[in-house]
Amino acid sequence: MKDGDSLFPGIFLRGMLMGAADIVPGVSGGTMAFITGIYSRLLGAISGFDIAALKLVLNGRWREAWTKVDGGFLLVLGLGIALSVFSLARLITHLLATEPLLLWSFFFGLILASALTLLRHVQRWTPGAVGGLVLAVLIATAIGMAPVLSLPPHELSFFFAGFIAICAMILPGISGSFILVLLGMYPRVLAAIESFSLLPLIFFALGAGSGLLVFSRLLHWLLGRYHGQTLAFLTGFLFGSLLVVWPWKLPAAMDGRTQVLSPQGYGELVGDPQWLPCMTLMLLGFVAVWLLETRWGGLER
Repeated sequence: MKDGDSLFPGIFLRGMLMGAADIVPGVSGGTMAFITGIYSRLLGAISGFDIAALKLVLNGRWREAWTKVDGGFLLVLGLGIALSVFSLARLITHLLATEPLLLWSFFFGLILASALTLLRHVQRWTPGAVGGLVLAVLIATAIGMAPVLSLPPHELSFFFAGFIAICAMILPGISGSFILVLLGMYPRVLAAIESFSLLPLIFFALGAGSGLLVFSRLLHWLLGRYHGQTLAFLTGFLFGSLLVVWPWKLPAAMDGRTQVLSPQGYGELVGDPQWLPCMTLMLLGFVAVWLLETRWGGLER
């Protein structure tokens, strides 16, 4: 790990936050990486896996290869993500089934605060930045309203789902878990994690690894070349994803689309909207982001 790092506990905790976020449909692990200040470093580390790194390994220059890909950082972060995913999968599944309003309310507050934080760090609002913000809001909204598909029950479906979902997982505002929901793969992947079914998980991991190497390089290049416009675009994704995590909505209808309601409309059609506890948890999520930014110095510039 690099000199001057916040050492093992800080990186490990960031990984746990990313893992917990990636489990919930509508919440992005990339958002957690962004608001805890490691997003650019994460993309840079993943982008280090290239031909040059492979040549170093083949030539037995292990230490240089490890340094090139920021191996210590990725190892500790990955351990945090893995522990969080495997330990919280059952809890999150339980909460989604028993207390969906409360869980979605907490993440709504968290994502809203994240979007406002990102918005504050766009230093120059050029026409390109404004256009990127609006375009990303529209794209995220369209994804949130998209009908649910159903991939065939085959191992290759896990590979394809992993490839697509990982691109969303590292993009702030677009949830990899929600992409899995749209592909009809979320219950299958979660079941494979809970039962530790090796073959589906291997195919999913291979797809995720392939997608990660491709997409992370693109994002790393965009942030280095067009930082302001890319940051505005990512902010738009966060604002657009608020529709996905809005607590008061009806489950997907026959056409696979979700109906968004007001708290009052939800109370009339479904039952108790739990207005007060939901608003309290929204506020807690909002404050949690503020504490994260205060603790770790906010976003990377």
